[in-house]
Amino acid sequence: MSTDTPRIAEHGVATLVGQRVFALALGYEDLVDHDTLRHDPVLAAVAGKLGAGRADCAPLAGKSTLNRLEHAPGAAPTRYHRIGHDGAAIERLLVDLFLDAYAMPPEEIVLDLDATDDPLHGSQEGRFFHGYYGCYCYLPLYVFCGDHLLAAKLRRSSIDASAGAVEEVERIVRQIRARWPQVRIVLRADSGFARDELMGWCEANKIDYVLGLARNPRLVGEITAELAWAAAEAEQTREPARQFKDFRYQTLDSWSCARRVVGKAEQLVGGSGETSPNPRFVVTSLSPDEWAPKPLYERLYCARGEMENRIKECQLDLFADRTSARTMRANQLRLWFASMAYVLLEALRRIGLRTTRLAQATAGTIRLRLLKIGALVRISVRRVTVAMASGHPWQQDWATAHRALTSAG
Repeated sequence: MSTDTPRIAEHGVATLVGQRVFALALGYEDLVDHDTLRHDPVLAAVAGKLGAGRADCAPLAGKSTLNRLEHAPGAAPTRYHRIGHDGAAIERLLVDLFLDAYAMPPEEIVLDLDATDDPLHGSQEGRFFHGYYGCYCYLPLYVFCGDHLLAAKLRRSSIDASAGAVEEVERIVRQIRARWPQVRIVLRADSGFARDELMGWCEANKIDYVLGLARNPRLVGEITAELAWAAAEAEQTREPARQFKDFRYQTLDSWSCARRVVGKAEQLVGGSGETSPNPRFVVTSLSPDEWAPKPLYERLYCARGEMENRIKECQLDLFADRTSARTMRANQLRLWFASMAYVLLEALRRIGLRTTRLAQATAGTIRLRLLKIGALVRISVRRVTVAMASGHPWQQDWATAHRALTSAG
C-alpha cells in the first residue's frame, strides 16, 4: 500500500488495513461498525494505536476514512483518494505467507482450484446474470493448498469457470518453484477446469493434474459393463455398489491428445429401494502404477471437497461476498481484506490451536469460542489489562493458544 499522507493525518495506512482486517476476523463486516469500534481500546491496542494519537481524536479510524481506503483509485489518485494499492504485490504476499509457513520444503503439494458465486444486489461494475447460479453475481476464482489460501481473484460471471486459471496457476507455480525448485505439484479441480489449455500447460510444465470430467454418452458407453455389474450387485445386496475402469480417451475436437480417464460406475440405492446409476469421471496425468483407479478417485480426487469448506469460511464467516462497492477494483480489494482475515485465523488455528479442541474448527467457531467473549478492560498509564471470566469454558484452549503464539515469536 502507498499513500501521500499529509503531516496532519492521524491514521497511517498500516493502521487502517490492520483495523479493517482485524474487524473482519472479529465479525464486523460493515464499515459503519467502525464508528463505534474506533473507540474500542482492545482493537486499538492490537492495531498499535492505543495512546499513540492525539488526545482529541479517537484511537482508530471511522467509517468515512476506511471508505476512502476501500475505494482506492487506479494509477492516478484523485484529490480525495490518495491511497492506492499494488494488486500484484498483494497476490505475491498470499503465496509468500504460504511458503513461509513451512520450515522445510515439502516433497509434494496439491493445489486446489475452484470458482464460486458471489451474488450481487446492486448495479456494480461487471455484474452479469449467471444461469447456473440463477442470479447476478461475480465468479471469483480461489486457489488453496490444504488450508492455505494462495489466491482470491474477483472475476465477472460472463466467463467460463476456467477463464484465467492458466495465468493464476502459472504465477503461483513460478513463485513456489523459485523457493522450492524440487517440489512436486499436483493440480486438482472439478470438471469446470478440464480444459485442453490448462491440461496442456500442466503437461508442458511438469505439473500433474487430476480434474473432474463432465459425463457424456461416449464416456458412459466406456463403462457400460461396469454399470451393469454395479446394478446387479446393488439389486442383490440392496446397498450401493461401485466399480472403476481405467481407459484412454480423447474428445472429438477440443483436446489435442488422448489422456488417461478413470470412470466410476456406481449404482445408488434410494430410501424406498429403487436403484439409480451415478457414473462419474476424472482425467489425470498420474500414471496407473502410482495411482490405481479406486484410490485415485476416492482418496485423491474426492479430497478436493475439503476446499469447498475453506471457501465457505471465506464467504460466510469472513464476509468475502460483501462486494457492494461500485467498481470491481474496490470489490477486489474487499475480497483481499477478507482473504487476509482468513489467513490470520488460519495461522491461529495452525500455530496456536493445533493441540486443542479447536484444531479443526472453522473461522466462525474460533471467533465465537475465543474472540467474541466478555472481558473487563482496564487502562492505566503503562498498560492495558484484560480480565476474563474464570468460568469461561474455553479458557484452557485460550491459554494454550497464547503460549503457542508467544513461543512462535
